[in-house]
Amino acid sequence: MSVFCKIKLRPEVEEYLQATFKSAKLISAVGPLEVEKKYERLLNNLSHPPAFTTVRVNTHLASVEHIRSLLSEEICKQYKGFSVPLLQHPKLPDILLIPIIGPRKDLQELTNQVIVGAQCGNAVLRGAHVYAPGIISTSKFMKAGDLVSVYSDIEGKCKRGAKEFLGTKVFLGNGISEVGRSDIFNANGPLKGLGVKMMEPIYLSPSFDNVLSSYIFLQNLPSSVVSYVLNPQPGEKILDMCAAPGGKTTHLATLMHDEGEVIAIDKTADKVKKISQNAALLKLNCIKTFCYDSTKALATDQTECGRGGPPFLRESFDRILLDAPCSGMGQRPNMAYSWSLKEVTSYQPLQRKLFRVAVQLLKPGGILIYSTCTITLSENEEQVAWALQTFPCLQLQSQEPHVGGEGMMGAGLSPAQLKQLQRFDPSDAVLQGMDVNSLQSFKYEDMIKLANKDCIGFFIAKFIKV
Repeated sequence: MSVFCKIKLRPEVEEYLQATFKSAKLISAVGPLEVEKKYERLLNNLSHPPAFTTVRVNTHLASVEHIRSLLSEEICKQYKGFSVPLLQHPKLPDILLIPIIGPRKDLQELTNQVIVGAQCGNAVLRGAHVYAPGIISTSKFMKAGDLVSVYSDIEGKCKRGAKEFLGTKVFLGNGISEVGRSDIFNANGPLKGLGVKMMEPIYLSPSFDNVLSSYIFLQNLPSSVVSYVLNPQPGEKILDMCAAPGGKTTHLATLMHDEGEVIAIDKTADKVKKISQNAALLKLNCIKTFCYDSTKALATDQTECGRGGPPFLRESFDRILLDAPCSGMGQRPNMAYSWSLKEVTSYQPLQRKLFRVAVQLLKPGGILIYSTCTITLSENEEQVAWALQTFPCLQLQSQEPHVGGEGMMGAGLSPAQLKQLQRFDPSDAVLQGMDVNSLQSFKYEDMIKLANKDCIGFFIAKFIKV
């Protein structure tokens, strides 16, 4: 069975979400029918990719217009002569938006089939090819060079090496097998490298493998908003507490014209290495990376203070970004979210521990941004309410640019406070799909509005320490 369905959740996680998105307060405010429609849109939209691929130009090395021209040529080449508009965001000047074509309804499903895991399937929906480790099953006689249809096993029920799979699966498009079945499932262990080159993906978006690597960075739209809201200035000392993989870190350094100091911390060595690699690739020199646990980044006295690195003395930073570890329920596309309720609700204590450290490390008059890529009330608005009650020195601030929606009611924040927050809510978008013809009829303003709404789920709060 091939279906394109709403996100698959564990029953207790869906009940938890319903308690937030179908609360009595929301029903009282907008009515039961609207609440039900928004909730169903949320589950449906989470399983689909956003309407645009978002590319951030490294303005440290090149102008947006120059890179836009080079990207247009590259995409036209990939799309075999067909051109799509590359839109510069009016409030995020280094951001280019590339419309995603799809879902395409003219594709024919083939006899030869390749089944991939849900995570691999999500990547394919965002424009990736299929790599061999993600392949779970293939047709019995599949060989290199065969045309194949690729499907995602969203329930995780396909057995590795199976020659046929009749369970629930989602059609992702067609491609050419780069390796045969016998190579994929050999006795020497999992094969590496490209498994299927996607030629007709159900959602068409450009591949950026080895494309302008030093000049562009793939980044979801709300993630790029964060750096603008923090508004780092040249010469300042900035802390990115949970920095991997370095997208926001490098954006901050770029906005500062590579002048000042951006301290990037993550507790996983491989992730820290990735931040350093990204900084080097983008030729940014003001970034210093450290493998460290940010919950322990506060030094109690001068003797504990690290040499240029953590732990730090109180009031060491002009601005701090706490892009906190979270349940990640805003990521798109996500056809199958496998976490338990215990895992989903486990992040609030860690986020508060990090927040306490951030407040103490921030200078008076400094700015603190708290952000997550999740949609839960407990990790977002409830954390803001807790912070304002716990730290009298903090005041909530309005955000600029403000391209998302306002915060969600239910955490005890006032209407004025909710307007100071940015919540990017996937349920705000009505999925309409794009094809070659509809692209020509869209107005620029309408496409920007769509890009602001049809993106990942995300949350941003801005505080000043007085």
